[in-house]
Amino acid sequence: VQLVESGGGLVQAGGSLRLSCAASGRTFSTYAMAWFRQAPGKERQFVAAISRGGSSTYYTDSVKGRFAISRDNAKNTVYLQMNSLKPEDTAVYYCAADRDELSRSGSFYYTSHYAYWGQGTQVTVSS
Repeated sequence: VQLVESGGGLVQAGGSLRLSCAASGRTFSTYAMAWFRQAPGKERQFVAAISRGGSSTYYTDSVKGRFAISRDNAKNTVYLQMNSLKPEDTAVYYCAADRDELSRSGSFYYTSHYAYWGQGTQVTVSS
């Protein structure tokens, strides 16, 4: 599967952005999806994940209550709605996919779980 992110940009603190990740192919609903982010000089970190059918979602603590992950399997797209943005949210945001469903093992929190990645989209939050 090929993944293409869009929706990044420059926004003031407190503002909102919605990222989209469009996937190729006809089997999008068989992939669990996630968003990661990578700030300059830092490792790529988990932001949010959603199960194949969309019934289960997970978030890193720093974005809970501010970000929401969702998916539209008919449109082969996963979204990340980001509200109340902070300067520390500045990063390149990556979409990731894997056929393995999200599991209690928690492996989906790690980059090694995902076989497919997008090219990333820059999000910059000014103070």
